[in-house]
Amino acid sequence: MTGDVWLPIPPDEIDGLPDGLVPRFWDGAEEYPADPADCVFYVVPYMRSAETVLRPLPELTGVNVVQTLSAGVDSVEPGLGLLPPGVRLCNARGVHEASTAELALTLTLASLRGVPDFVRAQDRGEWKGGFRPALADRTVLVVGYGSIGSAIEDRLVPFEVARVVRVARTARTTERGPVHALADLPNLLPQADVVILSTPLTATTRHLVDAAFLARMKDGALLVNVARGAVVHTEALLDELRTGRITAALDVTDPEPLPPAHPLWSAPGVLVSPHVGGPTSAFAPRAKRLLVDQLTRFVNQRPLRNVILTTGE
Repeated sequence: MTGDVWLPIPPDEIDGLPDGLVPRFWDGAEEYPADPADCVFYVVPYMRSAETVLRPLPELTGVNVVQTLSAGVDSVEPGLGLLPPGVRLCNARGVHEASTAELALTLTLASLRGVPDFVRAQDRGEWKGGFRPALADRTVLVVGYGSIGSAIEDRLVPFEVARVVRVARTARTTERGPVHALADLPNLLPQADVVILSTPLTATTRHLVDAAFLARMKDGALLVNVARGAVVHTEALLDELRTGRITAALDVTDPEPLPPAHPLWSAPGVLVSPHVGGPTSAFAPRAKRLLVDQLTRFVNQRPLRNVILTTGE
């Protein structure tokens, strides 16, 4: 297999790239690195706008693979109709589990233990203690039990949680125990002290967390979103937060970026981080390993990993 591969990481920073492809560096710049028609493997620039990553798609007439460096592919899906049939879309399963799970745990602990209040008190020079809930002995519901959800459970268990309840699109059994279907959520939500969202954004999960979902959460529960902002209906969340009945920690929001005057900034009981679940020091080595593996498979015409769909099928 020959042709160009567009990489959002400079090729000389990636050890082990296979022979047979011409590496071109493109991280969303205005000018393309070469003729898009010669690109056979397009690696989507990471953390760039949908407008940027979709711009070359109509000109990628010879592309065989579109590889994201994100766990979700929702930023690319609107442009799939611009691609020729037979193009494989792959996600970055294996790249973001560690970083995203770390942040899920960080947001959970910071919210439960009142860290934002401590920081504000420190800014005022106030020594302000108090009694706060612990993560220990809590029931945690993980909605979206894929590789990231599993990594979140890896990090929850040492904190002596009472139990982890797992939910995915369909029910199944794992070594750790059952995974419930999304349809079971109404019965599971009232049991959870913490609800962590790590599900992909799909037609099924868009606004999954609506007024009815939130109403089923127990008093004092914490909602943590490290998935996508649109999994949560923002207005419904704001209505619930204003009552003070639940709290929330959000790495992703809808809209995003969150405008300066948006009411989520000042809603009671909310901790907001600016979509930083993936971009950490853990990203680059894992992304490079994935790209070397995928490109080696591609050159040798072996099955690719993480294929989400094939256009035209």
